[in-house]
Amino acid sequence: MSGMLEIQVPSSLDGSIETSLLHLPSAGDKAPLVVGLHSWSFGRTNQIERMLPYVQELGWGLLLPEFRGANLATNPRASEACASELAKQDIVDALTFVCTEHADTVDPERVLLLGGSGGGHMALCMAGHRPELWAMVSSWCPITDVGRWHSENPNYVAGMEACCGGAPDERPDEYRQRSPVACIDTIAKANVSIYHGRWDPSVPYGHSLDLYTELVERHPDAAVYLSIFDGGHELLYEIAFRSFEQAVKKTPSAGLTG
Repeated sequence: MSGMLEIQVPSSLDGSIETSLLHLPSAGDKAPLVVGLHSWSFGRTNQIERMLPYVQELGWGLLLPEFRGANLATNPRASEACASELAKQDIVDALTFVCTEHADTVDPERVLLLGGSGGGHMALCMAGHRPELWAMVSSWCPITDVGRWHSENPNYVAGMEACCGGAPDERPDEYRQRSPVACIDTIAKANVSIYHGRWDPSVPYGHSLDLYTELVERHPDAAVYLSIFDGGHELLYEIAFRSFEQAVKKTPSAGLTG
């Protein structure tokens, strides 16, 4: 974990002490902060090797929250993971802590959210949960409807059922509430780019296409964009960070309000 500090932040919902990893930006003017989200089957260390070199090159900060861990049956807190209210608030609490404790180095107006696969799912859920926090959200190959995915990818069924407390026909509200399709109207308030590989074998690209289609039908002026690229189940970090560089050059409409 070279270059990363471990921080512990109490949850504002249940008081539990939640761990995140933090890389502070270089000394000087306030810098952008990337909030990197781990993928479906992993925890907070999942993105260190991939994201840290980019922020170090740019002189930015990086926050890697745990948000209750992997969405797996082996996680003893599985019901608290997978975009639960607790998991979403963990990210907000960690961000609030960093922007308060390091107000001299982190710019709360330039907070950028990035995730792929399960992290892409959580990125869209966070865009829907608190759209005003993010200067830009970059979501790659996201699961947008967890109940739909239950019937599409048997490799992850055990984890979904552990998180949601049963199968979709038994717990339809849980599956719905943990899915980006449940918060389309608030996602539309954020600056969001969605990327999905045309040949994704794990999460069909229809997840992104269908969410985007419904969103623009409801909100044709939303700053939400979709790219179906010639690839598979992947996050192209170079593209994501170059897009972030462009986003922070613009006057942001986002801001941390607590």
